[in-house]
Amino acid sequence: MSMLPLFITFLLGALVCGLLLSLSRFVGPRRPNPVKDAPFECGMEQLASPRGRIPISFSVIAMLFIIFDIEVAFLFPWAVLLRQLGFLGLVEVLFFLIVLTLGLLYAWKRGALEWD
Repeated sequence: MSMLPLFITFLLGALVCGLLLSLSRFVGPRRPNPVKDAPFECGMEQLASPRGRIPISFSVIAMLFIIFDIEVAFLFPWAVLLRQLGFLGLVEVLFFLIVLTLGLLYAWKRGALEWD
C-alpha cells in the first residue's frame, strides 16, 4: 500500500495551516497597546509573575487526567464493537482496566492526588 495519499494529506494540512497563520498576520488589524500586551489573569490585575514556578503536583494531576482521558478514548470503540469482539474482547478490556486501576491505586497511595 502506498504512503503517497497520507503524505499528500499531511502536506496539504501543513500548507493550509501555514497559509491561514500567515494570512492572519498580514491581513489582521495591528493596533499595539500596552494594556493589550499586558499579561491577563481572569479579568483581574496580575497577582504574580507569569514566569513563576508551577508546583509539581499540578503536573502530576495533569498527567493522571490525560492517562484516564485516554482510557475513555480506548473504551468507546470497545463498547461499540462489544458484540463482535466476544468473550476474548471482554477479557482484554478487563485486563486493560485492571492495569489502569492498579496504577490509580498506586498513585492514590503515593499521595499523587492530594492537592496541598
